[in-house]
Amino acid sequence: MKTSNKTKITSLVYAAVCLALCLVLPFLTGQIPQVGNALCPMHIPVLLAGFLCGPWWALAVGLVAPLLRHTLFLMPPLMTAIAMSFELAAYGLISGLMYRKLPKTTGNIYVSLLTAMAGGRVIWGIARLALTGVTGKPFTFAMFLAGAFTSAIPGIIVHILLIPVLVMALKKANILK
Repeated sequence: MKTSNKTKITSLVYAAVCLALCLVLPFLTGQIPQVGNALCPMHIPVLLAGFLCGPWWALAVGLVAPLLRHTLFLMPPLMTAIAMSFELAAYGLISGLMYRKLPKTTGNIYVSLLTAMAGGRVIWGIARLALTGVTGKPFTFAMFLAGAFTSAIPGIIVHILLIPVLVMALKKANILK
C-alpha cells in the first residue's frame, strides 16, 4: 500500500514540475513570438509528462497549463489558450496511454510520441473550428495545415529529437520504467 501512495505522490510531484516548466519555458522564446510559435515550448513538458506521470496527470497538466499561463501572464491570448488546452491535454493523454500500453522499446517511444503529436494537432484543429462560433473568425483547412504542421515544423523536429532522448535518459536513470 505504501508503494502505491509513494507512486501517487511521485507522479504528483513530476506533474507539478512539468506544469512549472510549461509556465517557464515560453519565456526562453517569448521575446520573439514567431520563434515561440515555431518551437512550441509548452508542448515539451506535457509530452514528457505523458511518459513520466501517466495519461491522467499529463492530461491535467496539458489542460491547465495554457489557461494558467494566460491567467498569470496574458500569454497566450485567451482563444489560443483554450484551443491549446485541448491540444496539450490530448498530447498528455495519448502519449501516456500509448507508453503504458506498448512494450517499453525505443521504437515505441517514437510511436507514442508521434501518435500523441498527430492526435493533439487534430484535437487542436477541432477546438479551433469550434471556437469559430465564438470568435467569428474563419478557420479553414489550409489554416489548420499551416498552424498544425507547416509553421510548427521546427517544433516538431525539436520534439522528435529531444523527447525520446529525455525519456531514454530517464529510463537509464531508473526514474522512468
